Amino acid sequence: MGFADQHRGFSKAGLQRVRDVLARHVDSGRIPGAVALFSRGQETHVEELGTMRHDGGAPMRRDTIFRMASTSKPVSVSAAMVLLDECRLRLDDPVQEWLPELADRQVLKRLDGPLDETVPARRPITVRDVLTSTFGLGMDMTSLGTPIMNTVFARGLTPNLPEPMPAPDEWIRRLGELPLMHQPGERWQYHIASDLLGVLVARVTGQSYEKFLQERVFGPLGMKDTGFHVPADRMDRLPPLYAPDPQTGEFLVWDEAEGGRHSAPPAFQGGGGGLNSTADDYHAYFRMLLNGGSHGGERILSRAAVELMTTNRLTPEQQAARHELATSNVHISHGQGQHGGWGFGMAVRTYRGDYAPVGQFGWDGGSGTSTYADPVNGLTGILLTQVGASVPDPVRLMHDFWTTLYQAMDD
Repeated sequence: MGFADQHRGFSKAGLQRVRDVLARHVDSGRIPGAVALFSRGQETHVEELGTMRHDGGAPMRRDTIFRMASTSKPVSVSAAMVLLDECRLRLDDPVQEWLPELADRQVLKRLDGPLDETVPARRPITVRDVLTSTFGLGMDMTSLGTPIMNTVFARGLTPNLPEPMPAPDEWIRRLGELPLMHQPGERWQYHIASDLLGVLVARVTGQSYEKFLQERVFGPLGMKDTGFHVPADRMDRLPPLYAPDPQTGEFLVWDEAEGGRHSAPPAFQGGGGGLNSTADDYHAYFRMLLNGGSHGGERILSRAAVELMTTNRLTPEQQAARHELATSNVHISHGQGQHGGWGFGMAVRTYRGDYAPVGQFGWDGGSGTSTYADPVNGLTGILLTQVGASVPDPVRLMHDFWTTLYQAMDD
């Protein structure tokens, strides 16, 4: 029968504690609402707590739509895996065949140096470099304030709104004018690779990134509420996104639902952080990964593709840099957690740093979302809130959610 039947489920007392701990966060007044959906084997549980707005109003529901932020990464990467399965991409193909803007790269001599002090790249950027987030450019939280990071932000290459990102062809043109921060394949760096992948998929397929994802992944999985914007007829299911004031805790609206950043199709379909979705849609996706790439008898991805995505792809040196980010930037991420590794588009635990075992995979989002699956225990968990990580509260809720899920297991 597969993984789903090998495990017992959750204890009654453990489930009560999950609910109690989630309720404690919502009752504190710091998390207006949350939807948690988690499963083990054939057993699925849903908790809907609180309200859509911080001052009350409509209750959170199982079908509430959330901005997935960086939890977009482990889902959007699947488009590239479909193309690998079909041999329309190869891991070691240079990407310049489809992205000529990235041919003949120059690389900074010093990470904090001027943009014109460069050396030629030792080799072209490959598909593998983009999939592993090692192509040479990224959001480097240890290099904020350097000329290269300032330029990345100034050019609208990351979703550092209020400026929306430009359309894909313009985005890749601007990216192509910059030197790389590191040699291709050398160092793991966050985020930009996930957006770059969407541009690559669109060029290879001749379709928009979203259309390809819809046809090959979202449609077959029944992910009917997942996409890069929320249609008008579903807008009542999208809460505002809050970014509370770090000093006062006042609920400031970062993105309103009506007329907000997710209310119309964006110029740039960002695989790094642009998806909207529901607990059930994301659950279907992560269960498919746990199930080795198939869903309801239909194969979405090959087992080999899933194994490649969901196991560590970093060298020991690259892991050291990634680990440093986890341990040295606690003040930025409020102690996001220590995973060790990275696969394609997602974290992979390579050592036991908390309750979750080695092998757990997934990621968290700055909009207060957390999505992981654990093949050791056959466990999937989706936690969705509308509170951004400008304050520690949503991150603390994530950690408590995972702690309570693991204490609730009944074997």
